[in-house]
Amino acid sequence: MALDTSWLHRLRNYRRLMRMVSRGLLLGLLLAGSASASGQPADTVSTIRFGILPIGSASESLEQWRGLLEELQKRLGHPVTTVSVGSYAGLSDAIGAQQVDIAFLSGKLAVQAVVHQHMHVFAQFVRSDGAVGNVAMLVVRNDSPIHNLAGLLATPGRWRYARSEHLSVTGYTAPEADVFAPRGLNSDTFFASVRVADHQGNLLSVVNREVDVASSNNPDMDLFRRRFPSEAAQLRVIWRSPLIPSGVLVLRDGLPPPLREQLTAFILAYGRAAGEAGVRERAQLARIPDLGGFVAQTNHVLQPFVDMQYALLRQEAEHGQWVSPQALQARLAQIESDHRRDTRALLGH
Repeated sequence: MALDTSWLHRLRNYRRLMRMVSRGLLLGLLLAGSASASGQPADTVSTIRFGILPIGSASESLEQWRGLLEELQKRLGHPVTTVSVGSYAGLSDAIGAQQVDIAFLSGKLAVQAVVHQHMHVFAQFVRSDGAVGNVAMLVVRNDSPIHNLAGLLATPGRWRYARSEHLSVTGYTAPEADVFAPRGLNSDTFFASVRVADHQGNLLSVVNREVDVASSNNPDMDLFRRRFPSEAAQLRVIWRSPLIPSGVLVLRDGLPPPLREQLTAFILAYGRAAGEAGVRERAQLARIPDLGGFVAQTNHVLQPFVDMQYALLRQEAEHGQWVSPQALQARLAQIESDHRRDTRALLGH
């Protein structure tokens, strides 16, 4: 099906935006004025630095969260800045540099933050339908000769693939762990070519016939349908993962306890108020794709991601080529050790 002029215009605008945001962090966007505007001396105000994992582009994600964060700033009396990024790695780097106090993260990124970067989980997303999980997907065009997963896997080296970066659970780890690795395959060598971009850009690439198949997830598919309804109608899902736990909110361990308690209370209560306040809060939540609210959670919710990564690494090692049996055993021992370390870190917090 030929693309009309309006579609091409939107595609060019979207890609121009993605090139801008992919250059790095958009740091320190102050939501509502300077420190002195809060009524406290600048040197006594604790600025809350909120990290946002992008759904769509970094600028879109920032706009989706803006209303909630403005209310957070007003309620707590602290300036709120955002750390909005064009990549998972960019947000991880900011957390590792202690530039983030509270953040919305997907599972694998949250494991890294908890195990290595002095953060802890305090809340989990609840979808608007009440579910506390998402589904990874592999997506093709409606008119693709790939009719199902078996058809995809039947011809190695033929298809072009678009996926997310390695820190993405639904965009990389889940398809790799559930589809490719159990069959002794690696997506980087199975496909004729592999491009790495965000979920929205990858879906656009499928529609535009630049790739044959892309990884995605249900929140990004829903967002794509709202943004490009006619183009979304040209897509077909050929594989869905089991339910994967939803994204989480994490806090920096070094935050002062009173501020940590205030942040926790605000987030967990948000959207639950009665009357006009509740209507307003739920309208702000609805701006964030598929978000219905938050529930209290701990680091234990991340165990499925640790186990998924463990299974993937074992499968890759067992199907790999090694210079000796001893080299394989050394790699398996390291995988076991890392799994025990990560599990202890989650259970011990």
